[in-house]
Amino acid sequence: MTGRMIGLLATASLAALAAATPAFAQDTPPAQNSAEQEQANDIVVTGFRASLGSAQERKRNSDSIVDAIVSEDIGKLPDNNAAEALARVTGVQVLRYNDEAGDILVRGLPNVTTTYNGRELFSADDRQLHFQDFAASVAAGMEVYKSGTADLIEPGLAGLINIRSRRPFDVKDVTIAGEIRGTYNDQSKAADPAGNLLLTKRWNTGIGEIGALINVSWVRGTYRNADRFDDGNPITPAGYSRSDPADDLAVTTPGVGQFYFPNMVGNYYSKGTRYRPSVNGALQWRPSANLELYAEGLWSAYRGIETIDFFGVDLGRVGLGGSAGTLSNVVLVPGQNGKAASLTKTGGFSPTFNRSAQNDRLDTYQGATGFKWTTGRATLSGDFAYTKSKYEASEYRVDGYFSSVPTVNVDFDVKGSGVFDLGNFDANNPANYLWNGYYQRHFVAQGDGYQGRLDLELETDSSWLPKLQFGFRATTRTSRINNGDRYASTTSLAIPLASLPTGQLEVVTDGWRNDPQRFQNWLEPSRAAIRDKGDAMRLAALAALQQLSAANPSDQGLRNNIAQFGTDYIQDNPSADYHASEQTYAAYAQAKYNFDLGGMRIDGLFGVRVVNEDGKSNGMSRVVGLTGAVSYVPRSAGQNYVDVLPSFQSKIHFTDQLQLRLAYTKTRTRPGFGDLNPSLNITTATASGSSKYNGYASSGNPELKPLTSQNFDASLEYYFKKNGFVSVAAFSHDLWGFINTYTQDAIDPVYGLIQLSRPENAGKGKIRGVEASAQSFFDFLPGWLSGFGAQANVTYLDGTNALPATPGGKAPDVPITNVSRWSYNLSGFYEKGRLSARVSYNWRSHFVTAYYLNSDSQRYAGEMTRPISRLDASISYEAMKGITVVANASNLLAQSFNNYRYYNETQYFPRDLRLEGRYFTLGVRFKM
Repeated sequence: MTGRMIGLLATASLAALAAATPAFAQDTPPAQNSAEQEQANDIVVTGFRASLGSAQERKRNSDSIVDAIVSEDIGKLPDNNAAEALARVTGVQVLRYNDEAGDILVRGLPNVTTTYNGRELFSADDRQLHFQDFAASVAAGMEVYKSGTADLIEPGLAGLINIRSRRPFDVKDVTIAGEIRGTYNDQSKAADPAGNLLLTKRWNTGIGEIGALINVSWVRGTYRNADRFDDGNPITPAGYSRSDPADDLAVTTPGVGQFYFPNMVGNYYSKGTRYRPSVNGALQWRPSANLELYAEGLWSAYRGIETIDFFGVDLGRVGLGGSAGTLSNVVLVPGQNGKAASLTKTGGFSPTFNRSAQNDRLDTYQGATGFKWTTGRATLSGDFAYTKSKYEASEYRVDGYFSSVPTVNVDFDVKGSGVFDLGNFDANNPANYLWNGYYQRHFVAQGDGYQGRLDLELETDSSWLPKLQFGFRATTRTSRINNGDRYASTTSLAIPLASLPTGQLEVVTDGWRNDPQRFQNWLEPSRAAIRDKGDAMRLAALAALQQLSAANPSDQGLRNNIAQFGTDYIQDNPSADYHASEQTYAAYAQAKYNFDLGGMRIDGLFGVRVVNEDGKSNGMSRVVGLTGAVSYVPRSAGQNYVDVLPSFQSKIHFTDQLQLRLAYTKTRTRPGFGDLNPSLNITTATASGSSKYNGYASSGNPELKPLTSQNFDASLEYYFKKNGFVSVAAFSHDLWGFINTYTQDAIDPVYGLIQLSRPENAGKGKIRGVEASAQSFFDFLPGWLSGFGAQANVTYLDGTNALPATPGGKAPDVPITNVSRWSYNLSGFYEKGRLSARVSYNWRSHFVTAYYLNSDSQRYAGEMTRPISRLDASISYEAMKGITVVANASNLLAQSFNNYRYYNETQYFPRDLRLEGRYFTLGVRFKM
């Protein structure tokens, strides 16, 4: 039996178990190991005070700079997933979409290593975990490591986030605990159930102490978002190319001169249901006082059902009859030269719309086993794990357009974005709807890997160097993408949309709440029909393509499409597939020191970690020739990195309560597997219709280098009671190599001038910042007032990085994307007797989401997001011993997401305005 088969069987046998890595797991970060976490196995967290106190002790005793959330600090917040819980941690910012937190940024950076019980955990083909897919109920705590130590798995530029599960030896007796709740979303108008159940028990037997734990969680969530938008590429009446008179729009408004306006306005609605089941568990065995063994497993899953409705009015595109349309009633923004506030468009391109029905799923498994053995002054430990994660999505989309071109009246900035109407056009008449095209897609992303480590800890006789640590870690990792899609364009056949196998059209439902958008609803096939009639729609698309090919027998692209739709399965697109493999070897040495200087105790550690990574990426280049013929060329590339990562940590204890931390570390983040894809996709000018370029191309970049950072950190911390502290931290990180996708002009040796889009290492960057945090209960107040408490944190960030040079030779320093300069969290608590309550407010200032080269290709313009705030609240009451009634409310402000795009150095148009729902939850917790 192969090692891979053994790993799969071990994973399967443990999948019904999950969460609790024992305290001795060596992939567990150092904060878990200080003095056996002061007998952490005896800790029972029962309320805000205890949970905040436990998190405070982890911060205080850690060898590195850490912020933590512990046990009911998660459970008593209105959080369905780990990303929402992390949003309240000092220095953490999140990006939200479809009513939930998603991407995590630590001190402004997304490049974070993710671990589960100190062991690397990832989602699908990525290098890190998607925290929104991880149920908060699985976690006993989460630690955000802002400075690394040599024995940690290599932190990313942003640091490391560890999810720590519950463990059977943490509980003295039999425990049955859980929660049942229901949640109502005021925008989707849906109520959703959720629940979790934890069972754990310990036994003293003739072969030693044994513990078992299993935790099951299931969460369903329904969402509906409404978005109205201006497109981010403003044009002038000269149209898209500005060199082709056929693109020019006529302007009948006198005296407006040359002006800019967004080339499209529209609506975008997303709605869906998410299911997130998970199971985690563990077995622990202590056959003797100096030996412990364990096995644990995790299954974390996601199931999604989503419908996306899009409606777009293209203001500058030439219509089917060759007319670019006419602009009238043009009003310019006062005081802004050449910027349109509103206009009317007649003729030109018909509005287009589509409905996409997507189903997707993610399954992540991890099985692990390990030991800890102490003999004399030596402690030897090991941890060995197999991880597998697979994401799969299928999408079916029906595109349509209007049979006639309506008059469009547009205002480009009304309460945050564009609004429009279609005059007296009858959008409820199915006869006005024609078929524009049909799209199908099947996508699979997966990865797996083995990881193992051995660690040796030696106690010495030296008072100033009491402990030495050594370790070795080896991993194998694979990452694979298989992507198949096909599209049939049917525009010129003018086929009625209602005549398709999807049948009768229905009115699209929006998610607006008293919004000024004037055009909100149109007709589409039902989602169920789009999914259920997929094969019938394929045959209809095939028949349409055959009809078009008969009229255009020399069109190679049509023949290619016929071949794609000729099979009932969606064929993989070779140019979108890739496979990567990687082996990593790491070794570290670390020493703890401790001495007195002038009456002050100084302790800490210093060490170095050396990492070698050897990888190979494989892809397929796709070339579309002048006649539309497609050819494929296999490509592969290798990468080999050696990183030496020193670290130094020091704590200066001025008193028992006041301490200063100083740290120097070097960190790095590896390029994503997809970014290293060596394939090149190029479409030549004749096939693309370009008049400026000889071709358009996109590719990965196997020459990417790891992102690196030199980090200096300081933190002054004052702990004045068990659940009260004040801290101020300052940090300075010198960065190199941010990876973003940029579109630039390039000279190809075969095709000449092309427009190339690919990931690039940007130049040098830096990020400086200050964090301040405080928490306390007001125990000094009399009577019932002593139940009040507060927690607050604020972060200031100043980060810039250099973009790749423009064709004019400029490489500007710009703010780092997605970094808010200011962010803060304010929480108020009340806990007295059986009553607990919390109100939490989160705010972050504006930030840049992306940079784009302007149409002249000589300068960058940014897309910005306006400040975002959020208010959550929770209250619970212990109705009887072990039974607690809980009510939560999240996103009470329901503030809209709003961004805007600069098109020159001083002027911008608004982009998206997106509304998200408020959530109200009622539930019951139990423990016995």
